[in-house]
Amino acid sequence: MSATASAVDPATSVAVGLAKIGLALRHHAWEERSRTGLTPTQAQILALLRARGASSVSALAGSLAVSQPTVSDAVSALEAKGLVTREPTRDRRARLVAPTSRGREAAAAASEWPDALLEAVHALDDADQAAFLRGLSRMILELQRRGRIPVQRMCVSCRFFRPYVHDDPAQPHHCAFVDAPFGDRELRLDCADHEPATSKEGA
Repeated sequence: MSATASAVDPATSVAVGLAKIGLALRHHAWEERSRTGLTPTQAQILALLRARGASSVSALAGSLAVSQPTVSDAVSALEAKGLVTREPTRDRRARLVAPTSRGREAAAAASEWPDALLEAVHALDDADQAAFLRGLSRMILELQRRGRIPVQRMCVSCRFFRPYVHDDPAQPHHCAFVDAPFGDRELRLDCADHEPATSKEGA
């Protein structure tokens, strides 16, 4: 190995690799637009509604890290396509965005990952998948702590997460919510039962 090659910072290489994966995902998102007629933002909104249920425009904007006017415009477009409705709440000034039956079908399609990406992940063995997921979780948590991305409902930022409390290397962590051990391969990046940890509880 040359001196130049050995001097490459591994952190930089990881960042470059993630950027290349990001390019592939963006390319896929715009390919999907030609097939489904949905912009990436519209597809993300449908996917969020499918995963989390009816939500306000402000909640959707926070989850996607975009402005409320951007989400409002996207929701209006989805409403015009018959994919979402705005449901009234007790507060007459507020409305919750909910998918229609057609919207739920479109959301299911929008939630599918590119086959090529899934195949690439499946090419990793179990240990590599677990290590990759653990590393991604910690990276997302650090970005969250620095205010670079919205709060994510991950195991490592949850008050129920107990890391490395068991001797079993296959299942070293513990989820206090379900009172069960689990391993790195079961780390979740979006859990409906997530409750934010305090600074002392965080991983």
